[in-house]
Amino acid sequence: MSPYTDTRTKIVATLGPASQSPEVLDRMLLAGTDVVRLNLSHGTLQEHLGRLLDVRAAAARTGRVVAVLADLPGPKVRSGQFPAGGVQLVGGAAVYLTPAEGPSTAELITVDYPTLLHDLQPGDRVVLGDGAISIGVEGVDSTQVHCRVLTGGFVQGRPGVHLPSERLRLTTPTDDDLVLGAAMAQAGADFLAVSFVRAAHDLRVVREAILPHTTRLVAKVETMPAVLALEEIAAEADAVMVARGDLGIECPLEDVPHLQKRIIRHCVEVGVPVITATQMMESMITSPSPTRAEVSDIANAVFDGTDALMLSAETAVGVDPPEVVRMMNRIAGRAEREASYSHWGSRLGRAQRSQWPDGPDRITMAITHAAGMAAVDAGATAILCCTRSGRTARAMARFRPEPLLIGLSPDPVTVRTMALSWGVQSLEVGTYHSSDELVWFAVERAVQAGLIGAGDTVLVLAGAPDRPSGASTDVLRIVRVA
Repeated sequence: MSPYTDTRTKIVATLGPASQSPEVLDRMLLAGTDVVRLNLSHGTLQEHLGRLLDVRAAAARTGRVVAVLADLPGPKVRSGQFPAGGVQLVGGAAVYLTPAEGPSTAELITVDYPTLLHDLQPGDRVVLGDGAISIGVEGVDSTQVHCRVLTGGFVQGRPGVHLPSERLRLTTPTDDDLVLGAAMAQAGADFLAVSFVRAAHDLRVVREAILPHTTRLVAKVETMPAVLALEEIAAEADAVMVARGDLGIECPLEDVPHLQKRIIRHCVEVGVPVITATQMMESMITSPSPTRAEVSDIANAVFDGTDALMLSAETAVGVDPPEVVRMMNRIAGRAEREASYSHWGSRLGRAQRSQWPDGPDRITMAITHAAGMAAVDAGATAILCCTRSGRTARAMARFRPEPLLIGLSPDPVTVRTMALSWGVQSLEVGTYHSSDELVWFAVERAVQAGLIGAGDTVLVLAGAPDRPSGASTDVLRIVRVA
């Protein structure tokens, strides 16, 4: 079985009890998984370090290029433990919130957040768990928050308590995040997802904490402050996640699809990979097939231009993780046949000429735009991006070119991180000393991998090998494969 798939939208799948056995993990990778997510909110650090090694072993067995994304927990406010068997919160009933560590009941919910009484005010909405249960604040006294259940439901365990983010005093990242992030970076995780990012500064704190490692950072956009600071966050991040779960709690549900489109559009324009996440195939946790609405949701994310689609509980605890990935792969591939990528690329090029920054990035953006047009004129089969950091491949992917997009790098970390970028099939190559040598061996490596063949016309993009890392891409060759 080929380690490559025809689908160009990437798939992020969460590892969990249902998918951690070697057999299931191998099948999940071969079904089309490009990035494996480790959810650090569940399990111990040692368990996740072991799972990272398991993913590396599975990638070697299957021949797949697979990145590992370690998702940091972030600040989490939780209620006290509800009675065994859970309780029903009835719509319209009075309920009280109090800052304490004890157990919760249907009438009094304890919350592990010391400044609760200072940070809530009448008119606020508090949400429990995944958003199904909402509580309206009516008043606050010296010991309790007086509330009424707006939307009732069944609650058990210690669900998360979602407070208005603009007044939340918990900082991102937390001290635990920094410890976990440093450990996962040292172990070789390719990406760290930073939860509840509200400003670019939050990402810079994580970068400093993981030095000397340069693990890429994914900014999870799940609060309205993050949406408002999107441009500065995207400029600092290596990738962005549209985390629709908490975002749908922060804002009216009807706003979520429009925010998703806005976030994706901006990230594609600036060449930052973007992941669409949360409840994409939720029904397949227990069902062998998705709902029609879920199929449409996936297709629309592809039409929006997302680089990647993410699966959470569907592969972590679902009944058939490989089938979930296989189904998502099929849906995304079908949607790609209808997506207007050529129109997108043309419009993007026109819009950005006046916005390109000065310096090396301007040259890289200009030459990738030219490569997109040249590929059409030359009837190219593939575009080969030779890159040390992955920047050239990401810049080229912005235009969603029809020819196969191949990223080649001597750095194995860069090879893996390109697995998150739309359409990029990544390969490891050696280090060369001249542009002619670089172009020749890049083409040879792509032929060896079976991605191109004799008679194909390909474009090769590269920076001069004797220039420092971070210099612009300034070589464009059109090659006829012999």
